Amino acid sequence: MRIAIIALGCLAAACQPSAQTLGGVDLGKPMRALGTEPFWAIEMTPQELVFTGVDRPEFRAPNPGARIEGEIAVIAARDPQGLSLTIKLKPAKCSDGMSDWVYPLEAEVTLGADTLKGCAAPQTLLD
Repeated sequence: MRIAIIALGCLAAACQPSAQTLGGVDLGKPMRALGTEPFWAIEMTPQELVFTGVDRPEFRAPNPGARIEGEIAVIAARDPQGLSLTIKLKPAKCSDGMSDWVYPLEAEVTLGADTLKGCAAPQTLLD
């Protein structure tokens, strides 16, 4: 009986989804991506993506989660009006060009027809 309980515990643990990580960053935790010239930022929570930028309307959409494609994580979403947002994250030391901060991920964001480049990090590192 004891062996059966241990075996069931092992099977249950194996069935749990593993956390998606990229460059040591847990993609299931709150994150922020940002860039300059022009300034933009994306707040990424497990539930929602919120893009803000200078001279741009705010974009809000449910976060569908990341899919890993080799060394890149891709998050692709649409807002209720049909505007698309794609975030590509790549592990690399990244500088925002305005501070001494070094981020663990590079970010490339496509919002509609615009492509923006920047950096990303877990929210806990940025607070």
